[in-house]
Amino acid sequence: MSGLPDWRDTVAYAAVLAGGRPALAWELLRRDPAYRADMRAVPASEAAAHFAALWGLHFPG
Repeated sequence: MSGLPDWRDTVAYAAVLAGGRPALAWELLRRDPAYRADMRAVPASEAAAHFAALWGLHFPG
């Protein structure tokens, strides 16, 4: 996948290591082809409700 760091580069994942479980969960989720396709398909104004229902994600605010 383009735009993703080399998984063998420990420096590229320093933020994930520092961020704990939430950062690791996001790193895995953002690589999921279905999630990425869904993200492109849903209008920003509907994203929070859509992703909460479909993906079990919740957004602050």
